[in-house]
Amino acid sequence: MTTSERRVDGCPEPWSSVSYAGVIHSPGGDATLRDGEGWSFPLDVRRWSGLADTVDEAVLERCTGRVLDVGCGAGRLVEALARRGHTVLGVDVSPAAVISTVCRGGHARSGSVFGPVPEEGSWDTALLIDGNIGIGGDPLHLLRRLHDLVRPGGRLMVEASPLDVDERRRVRIHVGRHSVSPVFAWATVGTRALIRHGRLSGWSPFEQWTSLSGERHFVALRACA
Repeated sequence: MTTSERRVDGCPEPWSSVSYAGVIHSPGGDATLRDGEGWSFPLDVRRWSGLADTVDEAVLERCTGRVLDVGCGAGRLVEALARRGHTVLGVDVSPAAVISTVCRGGHARSGSVFGPVPEEGSWDTALLIDGNIGIGGDPLHLLRRLHDLVRPGGRLMVEASPLDVDERRRVRIHVGRHSVSPVFAWATVGTRALIRHGRLSGWSPFEQWTSLSGERHFVALRACA
């Protein structure tokens, strides 16, 4: 869920104003998203910063052509895709995340997915993994933006919440009990809601699958012309 966010209420981008390395190395990996009403969601930053695992590989084997990884974070998917022979670009608002991706031998650029992206309209596949469907707090707007970035018939791989939810929250990043980011908008979207938003934004779902553990859920969509 390392993110490319829109600005909210003029606040700085959350992952730009936080030491990404500091969150990665938080004691016990105790990083969470929290809102003001007691909702909390653990951030599995250590897994995101490791190597691509077998669940990730099942996503990557469904990618075709040139791939855009939105919210690439520390770069594990960019690295793994490059090893598979794909041309791949990671985009993330965190400069530290971009540096990490480049140090792993990948290509990445710092910026928001809602800003200029190289070669818009020509990407074969885009990724929204690790909860990145939540970016900006408006899944419909995000999916429409991704539709602009891929070619007609291009693919989008999305990791959905394992719960049947469609929620909008204003959250902060916490390490332990301490808030380390400004407030920003975030969304949590389950498979049914994702498919509904996808159809409204020009996408046609063509595959769904779940990891063997049942903890991670994915949807593959194709951009309608």
